[in-house]
Amino acid sequence: MFEVVDTIVCRGHRHVKATHPTTFEVTREEDLGPRGDCIIGVGADRAAVDLDDEFKQMLREEGSVLTTVLKAGPFTFEVHSCGSPDLQLDHPTDLVWRRSGYICGRTIGIHSDQTAITLPRELIALLREGEVLTLELHAFIPRRVR
Repeated sequence: MFEVVDTIVCRGHRHVKATHPTTFEVTREEDLGPRGDCIIGVGADRAAVDLDDEFKQMLREEGSVLTTVLKAGPFTFEVHSCGSPDLQLDHPTDLVWRRSGYICGRTIGIHSDQTAITLPRELIALLREGEVLTLELHAFIPRRVR
């Protein structure tokens, strides 16, 4: 199995709610208003447009899978999503993981098995305190059994 890895570093914010039922997001924006219920990280060092070209290419392969490893303090948590040939990956500030199959320039993963509301509350509590959040992005195509 060939895998391409990319990494994003951001931080939490006192207004992180993580209550959105269908998405979660990280953004390069530095501030978060009280209405941003899907945003879990601000001040990201990269956005969709900044991802490595080899990573983007792998994520756009038919049948690709995205495993996102969220790390903050002592917590590590995995989110599994699908890639798509239709991913644009060109937004200048944001990255969004979606439970649905909707795709726009901010979308990095579709059919995700986690959303903001399902993330561990211990992790969200740390993010509310401004903890650093590292997202390890693993894009690969599972080996097919013949």
